Amino acid sequence: MNAPSRATPKPVPPVEKRDLDLVLEKTGQMWQELRGQRIFITGGTVFFGCWLLESFLAANEAFDLRAQATVLTRFPERFRQQSPHLAGAVELVAGDVRDFAFPPEEFSFVIHAATESVRKEAGGRPDELRSTIVDGTERCLEFAESHGTKKFLFTSSGAVYGPQPPEMTHIPESYRGRTARGSPNAAYSEGEREAEMLCALAAGRSGMECKIARCFAFVGPHLPLDAHFAIGNFIRDALRGGSIAIAGDGTARRSYLYTADLAVWLWTMLFRAPSMRPFNVGSGNDRSIREVAEAVAAAIQPGMEIRIAQKAVPGAAIQRYVPSVEAAERQLGLTETVVLEDAIRRTAAWVQAG
Repeated sequence: MNAPSRATPKPVPPVEKRDLDLVLEKTGQMWQELRGQRIFITGGTVFFGCWLLESFLAANEAFDLRAQATVLTRFPERFRQQSPHLAGAVELVAGDVRDFAFPPEEFSFVIHAATESVRKEAGGRPDELRSTIVDGTERCLEFAESHGTKKFLFTSSGAVYGPQPPEMTHIPESYRGRTARGSPNAAYSEGEREAEMLCALAAGRSGMECKIARCFAFVGPHLPLDAHFAIGNFIRDALRGGSIAIAGDGTARRSYLYTADLAVWLWTMLFRAPSMRPFNVGSGNDRSIREVAEAVAAAIQPGMEIRIAQKAVPGAAIQRYVPSVEAAERQLGLTETVVLEDAIRRTAAWVQAG
């Protein structure tokens, strides 16, 4: 993929200390596995990755781990300009996830999070989208297997389930899904399924522990406000003033996990989750899109107008994208600690501080 034409990015601020303290409080002694070790992260310069780096660096300092992080990125100079407080504390390796040159050192841990930003960068090209997901995962697994990796975390997606049945309020990991394999629109979901299979094959042949995080929707600092994330668009609208625009009819249901909680969940999965036992990552507390917009308005600009583009059709099936997180709660002790209204306020404050 060619680099997009962009102006020099404005530096972003670090996340708040209270958020990093929350991550460290919830993960605690787990970090001792990283003492003196190296970790390799793909996708480390975008939404998920920035939170992984923020929390890694906080733990490295707090617990004197003397661990080292290496981050793969296609645009290292842009990252240095955008997040100097992160870029200056890790090693950046330039390359595409599908064919990057392997660093020579061994890495006990690998987090493959590059697919989190793939949909936007693929620009509507399903073949490019699938290639980046599948070929990129295959390359990362090849790297991990040849560089002494013990634990590998793949940030997959709730998209692997395909469209959520309207009668199913929360998708459990046991649901086998129903993607439309003959459609180019299924490239993302099918690519994620293939990538999970590649992880299973790698775990079977090498004994490496492969952890699967099926990620849903999130809100927090580093969230792009101009992408395909409805809550990010709403926060952008609220900060600009005027009105919040809903493109649909406002009846679709979503749930959002705050990014400090997301970091807790991902690190816990890397260190503690069973190999090849997929876990949903997200919030089980869903709201309609209209209710989400109302929550954003109430948190940022009370009384702000909300414009809904389409009229709801009485009796129409509700479109949902909501995970069941009972397995993560029961088996890994993971919970949601930051409620949506507080998550919105924290996100808006971080944006305004930038």
